[in-house]
Amino acid sequence: MPTISMFYGILVYMYFEDNKQHHVPHIHVEYSGNEAVIAIPSGKTLGGKIPRAKMKLLQAWIELHKDELMADWKLAVAGEKPYPIEPLR
Repeated sequence: MPTISMFYGILVYMYFEDNKQHHVPHIHVEYSGNEAVIAIPSGKTLGGKIPRAKMKLLQAWIELHKDELMADWKLAVAGEKPYPIEPLR
């Protein structure tokens, strides 16, 4: 599970070959013991939850880095290591 970014206590990662359960490009996030799965194209929650304020930051970050996230998704699904993505500042 490569970590692709960390900001404001939010840890963002992708699993290798992780396209069977949710069937859409997505990221996994952790914040303060909470976990969620977030769709890349829409920013919608597929499972779990994190605090609302952190979710808004995460959705802004996804919007800024959508192309990079999709490129990383293709790498991860192919079993390759995704590249780190600049954190939200």
